[in-house]
Amino acid sequence: MSECLFCKMVSGEIAPDKVYEDDDVLAFRDISPQAPHHLLVIPKEHIATLNDLEARHASLLGKMYLAVKAIAKQEGVSESGYRTVMNCNSDGGQTVYHIHLHMLAGRGMQWPPG
Repeated sequence: MSECLFCKMVSGEIAPDKVYEDDDVLAFRDISPQAPHHLLVIPKEHIATLNDLEARHASLLGKMYLAVKAIAKQEGVSESGYRTVMNCNSDGGQTVYHIHLHMLAGRGMQWPPG
């Protein structure tokens, strides 16, 4: 996956504005934030889209959400609230083909999201 932007971040070839990292996931600030707090949580394993998930990834997805929980507390938004979103393929809004969980906070979120 040498051409994947997020894999380059995992490998250290590109340095994101990192806010969290453990053995399985990496989280960093979005370069085009849509909210005062807009972070991306990615698995270190390359998985292109949600359609590529396998049963063995269930624990990894849980770890991504636990990372969001920790980040929300760290960012001071766990009590006021935040939104999580995962996009799948072009009609779903996915632009980087390495799954990623958006965490948006710091303003009121609207519904429907668009």
